[in-house]
Amino acid sequence: MDTLLVGIDAACGPVLDPLFEAGSLPALASLVEDGTSGPLESQLPPWTPSAWPSLYTGTNPGRHGAYSFLTYDGYDWDVVDAHAVREPSLWELLDAHGLSSVVVNVPVTCPPATIDGAVVPGFTAPEDPPCHPEGILDDVREAIGEYTVYGSTEFADADREERRAEYTALVRSRGAAFRYLADRFDPDFGFVQFQQSDTVVHDFPGDRDLLETVYRAIDDELDETLAACDPNLVVVASDHGIGPYDGYEFCVNEFLRREGYVETTREGESPSWVPIWRDNLRADADESATSVDPSLTTRALDTAGAVGLSPARVATLLDRVGLLEAAMRVVPDSVRRQTGANETVDFAASTAYCRLPVELGIRLNVAGREPEGVVDPAQYESVRAELMTTLRNVETPDGELVFESVLPREEVFHGPELDDAVDIVTVPSEFDHLASARVGGDVFVPPHEPWNHKRYGFVAVGGPDAPATNLTDTHLLDVAPTVLSSLGVPLSDRMDGDVLPGFTAPGTETYPRAAHDSHGRSTAHVKNRLADLGYL
Repeated sequence: MDTLLVGIDAACGPVLDPLFEAGSLPALASLVEDGTSGPLESQLPPWTPSAWPSLYTGTNPGRHGAYSFLTYDGYDWDVVDAHAVREPSLWELLDAHGLSSVVVNVPVTCPPATIDGAVVPGFTAPEDPPCHPEGILDDVREAIGEYTVYGSTEFADADREERRAEYTALVRSRGAAFRYLADRFDPDFGFVQFQQSDTVVHDFPGDRDLLETVYRAIDDELDETLAACDPNLVVVASDHGIGPYDGYEFCVNEFLRREGYVETTREGESPSWVPIWRDNLRADADESATSVDPSLTTRALDTAGAVGLSPARVATLLDRVGLLEAAMRVVPDSVRRQTGANETVDFAASTAYCRLPVELGIRLNVAGREPEGVVDPAQYESVRAELMTTLRNVETPDGELVFESVLPREEVFHGPELDDAVDIVTVPSEFDHLASARVGGDVFVPPHEPWNHKRYGFVAVGGPDAPATNLTDTHLLDVAPTVLSSLGVPLSDRMDGDVLPGFTAPGTETYPRAAHDSHGRSTAHVKNRLADLGYL
């Protein structure tokens, strides 16, 4: 194998450095020691479904089109998949030049591209996804045993040790599948991604023991893969970093409601990006609803308030364990109003709103663009400018600015897919505050996830053909151009990244953009996994 790209979701210095010091990652440490490593600046927004397509196309979301976990058709949505990515991937560019690839578990790659080699899609794909070539997943399972995109305990009441075993099994299966396919197809390029390094932090924030278990398993797979594939060049990269959030959860839509931008409704269903926990509410929650004493519930909420938990915060906690709907059936209307659980954004009637927190921004409801837009296009710039000024001045209860920058979208994104972006990009101060789309209750609450994504990830370059390079100022968008350079393939002339120092720039070429007709409907399993992680 000429070039191997290893993706480790959410890897970053603050996570890796203690593991290096403890001697827990000998394979990765050896690669770093013999090669070069450094921080890898992620994009905005630094979240999996947009960042990985940026990494594997070398283009910003304004060109490739994948901004978050969801794609939108007016006020309706579906989970993002490869049909949303309008720029060709690394393996498609290599295929155009007669080079083969094996790609395993990379997010947002379903449905797979038809290339010389094999593709087994990763995160956001359905369980049992279509793969390339057809039937290859059955061959993988026959060769290595069980292989799933998602774990079997993710929606169950699994305990910590069951989760530990499953994280390890999922990591092992990625490495084993990749090595089987690499041996079978003998590719020029290989790309294997490990997602559990991110999942474990969302599931068990701050649990260093479980985190080390996952990283040890990844390191073992890296060691075996290097031995089996003997690549000439190895690039290890993450899509973003991760770490503790010590600030607040800022309820954007509640703030916008108080400022007069958001309208709410208690009638009917809100647009279908409402949190998906309803699709997978635990059966016993329905059964227990009739046995809950309303007076006890009210007193419990009063007690929670006495120790600093607002009704909205309680609603968030109930939501995360699947009991919010059951609780809402028995608490008084006055408490329901405080939680905001029976109040949703009326998107069609609102001037501006937060669609999904991981988009890091605000969308204006523009007439002629949205189905029932209320903002006159002639007033777009003035409405946006006024709202940006308001957002720039928002302070936490401690008197600190919530956002380090509030930008018009064209200062962050560029390209033919710009119109799908939020209109205002909001960057949290030091990525220490978490956004929420909830309406109702308090504007500021404690973050429902004490750990979440950070702007800087990790990159390392090693192997016998690795040139001397400087990785002190490296961006996510530089990975794809560098991989193409290592294989002597011209870059796309639309790539936003650069070849890393020490690599020879191979020139550019105009490649066709993808022209997908539509994208298929995602499964409830995928939606529920995103909700389980707190993304929806």
